Amino acid sequence: MSSDTLVIGAGIVGTSIALNLALRGQEVTLVDRRGPGEETSYGNAGLVEAASLYPVAFPRKLGALMDVVLGRNPGAHYHASALPGLARWMFQYWRASSHEHILHYAEVMQSLLSHSVDEHRKLAELSDATHYFREGGWLKIYRTEQGLEAERGEFPLARHYGLTAEEKTVDQALELEPSLRPVFRGAALWSDPHSVSSPGGVTKAYAAQFRAMGGRLVEASVRSLDRVNGKWRAETTRGPIVADNAVVALGPWAMDLLRPLGVELPLQVKRGYHMHYGAQGNAGLRRPVLDEEGGYVITPMEAGIRLTTGVEFARRDSRKTPVQLERTEVLARGLFPLGARLEPEPWMGNRPAFPDMLPVIGPAPGRDGLWLAIGHQHLGFTLGPVTGRLMAELMTGSDPVADPAPFSARRFG
Repeated sequence: MSSDTLVIGAGIVGTSIALNLALRGQEVTLVDRRGPGEETSYGNAGLVEAASLYPVAFPRKLGALMDVVLGRNPGAHYHASALPGLARWMFQYWRASSHEHILHYAEVMQSLLSHSVDEHRKLAELSDATHYFREGGWLKIYRTEQGLEAERGEFPLARHYGLTAEEKTVDQALELEPSLRPVFRGAALWSDPHSVSSPGGVTKAYAAQFRAMGGRLVEASVRSLDRVNGKWRAETTRGPIVADNAVVALGPWAMDLLRPLGVELPLQVKRGYHMHYGAQGNAGLRRPVLDEEGGYVITPMEAGIRLTTGVEFARRDSRKTPVQLERTEVLARGLFPLGARLEPEPWMGNRPAFPDMLPVIGPAPGRDGLWLAIGHQHLGFTLGPVTGRLMAELMTGSDPVADPAPFSARRFG
């Protein structure tokens, strides 16, 4: 089997790359061990962000750090056995969480975030997937005055980039979401983001459009990737696939293919969990709701009310420890009348992340014809389509939608 381009990984990022390349006339093969959108791209809050100017940063204040260490922060958990292997990466993450670095992050990420909603809209209209999308932004609730004050500190930067963020009283928040209980002190409505009722459904719709345009979708595990006679050859469980170019968009599993090629990058994972619930009586949600200090999001999905947790620092393949779900479910039930759990056990996924919180999008250093689209951490679903456009433009020599330099793998030396 031979193609112009082989895309490895059929999450939202890889699927968007494959579809954008197909739209530019390329013959593309998309391969994944599972169906499109069935791994990391399935388990998220379904946000199409335009306003995530501030990253999920590492705690800088001693008190906040001790809350994590002592298990007092429901938004964070860790496996002590994993910390030695994560120590260097976490120190780099801590350094990148300084105020100066965060302002740099905001400037760089806005070059992509400013296109995120439009690029999703283009692919959704093409793929007959607009029924998954809703407007209305998302609501952040705060339990303390300190939390509200920190949120107010983000408003000037939002206005600088033309974004809409409004502080809401408890009564105003309850007008927006009548089923919430007034257990919070105030809220903020960020109006620019969109959200979806099924991230996995959106990804599958984009993949179906890719196939309708003649793209090849192969469900197989990729055992190895090598450069052979000037082409890239992937050995898969369904036979070899050969292509002029190869794109690795494997998220948490990218380094399994890249390390044997001599490509070393500081990619780690932040694990997260979710569970779906029914709602008591006629209760419902119109948009995602973030309980910032509670460390979770609740959002309406086709499968029920989804509760997603914060960050767990652990080895990628270690056993599930849904401690955060147990803690946050108690808080969420106080905020919203959740019904029974709708699944026998929590879903767990891995968010691939670099310590500077920026993804890698572009060519692999020193590997002709090898391209990387990995490390989107908490913004994978948001950035999938704009990453697909940027990658397709770079690979076909078109003017890029954003400056690719800040996303280069060469920044890691």
